[in-house]
Amino acid sequence: MRIVTWNVNSVRARLDRVVTWLKAHQPDALCLQELKVTDDVFPFDAIREAGYEAAVHGQKTYNGVAILAKTAPADVMRGLGDATLDEQARFICATVDGVRVASAYFPNGGEVDGPRYPYKLAWMRGVRAWLDANVNPHEAFALTGDFNVALDDLDVAEPAYWKDSVLTHDDVREATAEIAVFGLEDVFRKHHPDGRIYSWWDYRDMAFPKNNGLRIDHVFATAPLAARSTAAWVDRDERSGKGASDHAPVVVEFGQGRYRRGTPVHASRNAAMPSSGPPWRRAARRPPPHR
Repeated sequence: MRIVTWNVNSVRARLDRVVTWLKAHQPDALCLQELKVTDDVFPFDAIREAGYEAAVHGQKTYNGVAILAKTAPADVMRGLGDATLDEQARFICATVDGVRVASAYFPNGGEVDGPRYPYKLAWMRGVRAWLDANVNPHEAFALTGDFNVALDDLDVAEPAYWKDSVLTHDDVREATAEIAVFGLEDVFRKHHPDGRIYSWWDYRDMAFPKNNGLRIDHVFATAPLAARSTAAWVDRDERSGKGASDHAPVVVEFGQGRYRRGTPVHASRNAAMPSSGPPWRRAARRPPPHR
């Protein structure tokens, strides 16, 4: 099974790239973030022509998440179940081939001392609460998406520059660790323990040609699913060329096996390089203006 997360930074602007990528790589689940469209204008027809169905939670101009699969995603849940946190369309979960898969677009937070940072931390606490209420850690589940958090300095090309920013501050790293304590593993790091592989490069300052990036897009999985992970990689080529998103697809491969069906708890009772070491070392981005 191939699960992929990709912040496309506008699905309409990147539609040709998405369709081409689907046809070339045939993922079982493609989790998209930052759609920047409402559900009624999402390009369902083009996605179907590529052989995929989509579960969508959209929003005009900003945010928006989706899960694409070869068969219609089932048991779809939109939002975290908190009216305040769900004012922005940032979270969707569905069952794909017996595995519960979530696509999440974590808030950026702006500046650590700014008005949007508390919302980021609250939203991350909301993810943990949602996990507690809706996921069984002993079943196959993957939390994927743009976390807007570099887990440690191995995920940052220039740690000193990004130190104590909204992507690297101790607050957000600790909040991510609290999400993982639920029973989730960073399966990309499992395969690349030495780090230095990135998924996001700013459009500014020649960041991509200089490989001045950060790994802020992740696939976390429960133990039954993580144990079956066989490979992980970033499609860095997809970040190159005219009209690319500032993020690259992050791909995780899982071997065959019997997945315990990942139904919601309340209904039934994430150029390759480095994983390991302490899951998150303390360290610390100056956020781009639009994120």
